[in-house]
Amino acid sequence: MNQHQLPSDIVGLAKVMPPLSRRGFMSSSAAAVAGYTLAAGPVRADAIHTDTKGVDTGDAKGAGNRRRHAGLLRTASGAQRPPIVLVCMEIFGLHEFIKDVTRRLGHAGAFVVAPDYYFRLGDMTKVSDMQRLMPQVNSKSNAELFADLDATVAWAKSQGGDPNRLGIMGFCRGGRNVWHYSTHNQNLKAGVAFYGPLADKSDAAPKSSIELAPEIKEPVLGLYGEDDTGISVDQVRPENTDGPHRTSGTRQARRAPAGAL
Repeated sequence: MNQHQLPSDIVGLAKVMPPLSRRGFMSSSAAAVAGYTLAAGPVRADAIHTDTKGVDTGDAKGAGNRRRHAGLLRTASGAQRPPIVLVCMEIFGLHEFIKDVTRRLGHAGAFVVAPDYYFRLGDMTKVSDMQRLMPQVNSKSNAELFADLDATVAWAKSQGGDPNRLGIMGFCRGGRNVWHYSTHNQNLKAGVAFYGPLADKSDAAPKSSIELAPEIKEPVLGLYGEDDTGISVDQVRPENTDGPHRTSGTRQARRAPAGAL
């Protein structure tokens, strides 16, 4: 697949990285052993690893055999009916970075679930070739995604999470999924999209995040980099989209009141 055919968030990640020396980065084999996916690119040797002291973590299976990685603060620590936070992964599967995010939020007192919504396609962490990876993940329809996330929320509720305090966050393609799922689930209370694509659309997702903006149900914060060559700042400027914005440095923050943006 040629680079111009890649989603805008992936293009940006590919272009902003300058030539790197090997110093300070894990070898490919070490990164794989540490739980990172090779397709995600170089991994720093000092990557953050959050401990599991005081949190229950691990893989779980729920409805439809959907693999999940959950970080749940132990009830012995005082958490009763903790808020549910969905963490939407990028295209690279449930690798170590996403798992670490669940541990961090678990320490904050949330019931955190990162659903593997590509489970029907296999383990994306094992795919190192972007040309093989992209057609598979691009086949994921919004209808299927929404059903998977709905099932994840239902599972989290059955495990003791509080569905009345439901939030969602995601990175890259997962950030796009935050925008899109936020048009579907009216019980969401907040969302955070880290550099989720705003203009991309496809047969599987026929409307872009910007086009779906008026349908968003809850406040959503979008974080974008000024030097990102894939998702340009022009896409998130107030004059190019509807609704209120807050801008700080190289970040674009967007708040969506219920029912409008």
